[in-house]
Amino acid sequence: MASTSSSRPSNSAAARISLAVSTISSDNESLMTDIRKSLNIFKSIAIDLEKEGQADKVKKLDEMVLELLGTFQDLAHFSVALKSMGNNYQPSDQPTDFRKILEDEVVKLKASSQSAPESDPLYRQFKEAIWNVHHAGELMPGEEQEDLVMTSTQVNVLNVTCPLTGKPVVDLVNPVRCVECKHIYERDPVMHYIKTKKPQPRCPVAGCPKILQAGKVTCDPLLRVDLEELRSAETAAVRNNVIEDFTALDDD
Repeated sequence: MASTSSSRPSNSAAARISLAVSTISSDNESLMTDIRKSLNIFKSIAIDLEKEGQADKVKKLDEMVLELLGTFQDLAHFSVALKSMGNNYQPSDQPTDFRKILEDEVVKLKASSQSAPESDPLYRQFKEAIWNVHHAGELMPGEEQEDLVMTSTQVNVLNVTCPLTGKPVVDLVNPVRCVECKHIYERDPVMHYIKTKKPQPRCPVAGCPKILQAGKVTCDPLLRVDLEELRSAETAAVRNNVIEDFTALDDD
């Protein structure tokens, strides 16, 4: 009985830490979602300003986008560090310096990523949208054709169809994403897959080595935003193809 009662404070502490991590992560990811939405708004405004020839205001927006992307990356590192701390927390008799644990984890994440806001795909999309106002179909300075194809269609979605149902991810009713490999699935089929493929339910995307866990396949706050951006990109691609077809007919 003594061992059981002594474990209760530890279990209680772990539960409180888990709850705190979940609450803070939710708030943090909501802020990340708002930043992503703001970036799309800034892009639309910048396009209008470029059409009006207001280069100075476009430049100012460019600076603001870089600042927002820097903040977004910091929040992303913090979110990962926070979840790592929650998953690895072990109660002890000694006081835990949570601030130092978080700071050390964020430093490690930043050192491993070494990515600047200027190299973020979202910034590349922002620059490309402005360039296309007057140079649609032309390569941006210093780029190859392959770069144009990749970046013009690049969004934060790794698979465009669900590997279990074959449906386009933009048409999924209850989309979820794996925390570790970032692949997207329809919720019910992937949960059934995880249950039936135990103990090693490998991600069904070809070539992905990650093992799926039910608790790590969720509809994260950014998933809906990512899917909406993919829909927008696909709609824009269709519209551009239609314009090109009409242009070809006029040329004939």
